[in-house]
Amino acid sequence: MDDKTLIAKRVALELKAGSLVNLGIGLPTLVAAFLPRDIEVFFQSENGIVGMLALPEEGLEVEDLTDAGGSPIGALPGAATFDSAMSFGLIRGGHLDLTVLGGLQVDEAGRLANWMVPGKMVPGMGGAMDLVSGAKRVIVAMTHTVKGESKIVRQCSLPLTSTRPVSLVVTELAVIEPTSDGLVLRELAPGVSVAAVLRVTQAELIVPAQVQEMPIV
Repeated sequence: MDDKTLIAKRVALELKAGSLVNLGIGLPTLVAAFLPRDIEVFFQSENGIVGMLALPEEGLEVEDLTDAGGSPIGALPGAATFDSAMSFGLIRGGHLDLTVLGGLQVDEAGRLANWMVPGKMVPGMGGAMDLVSGAKRVIVAMTHTVKGESKIVRQCSLPLTSTRPVSLVVTELAVIEPTSDGLVLRELAPGVSVAAVLRVTQAELIVPAQVQEMPIV
């Protein structure tokens, strides 16, 4: 199993039946493929749809039906489409149960930086700031390191997306929960030790006496 699949499978276990869920661009979009079969959730995209699905197969693309990143999607029977004002009203109004976002950095205060790298061209913040500030829960799905450097840091050096702490961080090595006391190591990926996680994590982690293995379905 590759790293991104492992992350997506673990995040999928956080989805609850009947919830309204936003999946960010990139790795988070994989989560929909691993939704447990016994639950139904409603996927929202900030460009204006509730009830989106992964495209059933190639050749069924419709140019007017895309996710926020412009990738073609499918839709549930009864799916609703609407303008950006309505979409962001759902987000800013606190109606979104969960958002899953990619990340560039998460720091010891649980703050996320995920929208730009200084000096590199970016299309804009998109819905990132609204999602982190407005969703009831925020899960960051990202690789633990990039080019050998930890993405879980003492303090974000990249521009913050929001000052609000995220709810959970899932990487290919561990599940980490930001708390008022700091970052708590909750789970380890299969075959990964506490020492291995600490070696590649810049931030200080609180390690409980017992750290369970990450459940993967």
